[in-house]
Amino acid sequence: MRGHGVVEQWRARFDAEVSFANGGGLRTEGFRLDIPGPGIDDAELAALFVRHLGLLMVAEVRITNATVIQEAHKGGRGVAPDGGTGRRYVELSHVVRDGMTTLLDWPAPRITDWLSREDSRSRYAPGTEFHVGRIDMIANTGTYLDTPAHRYADGSDLSGVGLERLADLPGVVVRVPAGTRAVDRLMLAPYEVAGRAVLLHTGWDVHFGTEGYSAPEAPYLTGEGARWLVEAGAALVGIDAVNIDDMRPAAPGTRPAHSTLLAAGVPIVEHLTGLAALPPEGFRFTAAPPMVAGMGTFPVRAFAVVSS
Repeated sequence: MRGHGVVEQWRARFDAEVSFANGGGLRTEGFRLDIPGPGIDDAELAALFVRHLGLLMVAEVRITNATVIQEAHKGGRGVAPDGGTGRRYVELSHVVRDGMTTLLDWPAPRITDWLSREDSRSRYAPGTEFHVGRIDMIANTGTYLDTPAHRYADGSDLSGVGLERLADLPGVVVRVPAGTRAVDRLMLAPYEVAGRAVLLHTGWDVHFGTEGYSAPEAPYLTGEGARWLVEAGAALVGIDAVNIDDMRPAAPGTRPAHSTLLAAGVPIVEHLTGLAALPPEGFRFTAAPPMVAGMGTFPVRAFAVVSS
């Protein structure tokens, strides 16, 4: 012991040079930061640094002159709980319409009558009529949820993923700077994601229904970013772009974001919209599909409840 009431804490002392995705930079010298233990590499230290300062839109962090020291802990920053008594609902799904385009060259949904109102009149009393519609579509239509079975043959399907992973989740929005394609761990590091639905707001949903939506410039989550989200305990990850993975023809077909998240049991919601209407946090997110056995993907009515 080094004294009564004094808690020893591992800390790193280092210089850092930060560049931001939207321009500009930041330099520090001799910065001190609490760390879990003496064994930490520069990449982990960079992520802790970004998160500690709450830096947004970080493109790169260069760590130099890092040393690990042990000294008395001097406290940290607290986080105020969410408050508010009112609430509002925010729609986050695209409308499914007959003939709509979600993914280029993939079949569009066909919405028809199975029983029209006119034909139903012969079945019921005068003045009584009903309509029964029919929809023929692939699972990847509109705003949809991917379960582990979408990627892995032995993964949980739509009927096997619990509601605790899909409904009434505390949410956090990660604002992705315009023009940024790759969302990596440094951009995610400032956010508290444990047990939360992490929604990547790229603004790419403005192109939905056009050829530009599937353009090579579409933003995506990197494999490193997906691994960070899993390690940090994210409950669900969503994006308002064409795919959570890089869709360029030159990109490897391993789909690292899908593979990493779904292997860890973290559901994915793709083709979200309306994320600009959400605050950074202080809302609850739901994206629950029907319980269809044997299917790994299905459209959802995604929405948020915002406290105010």
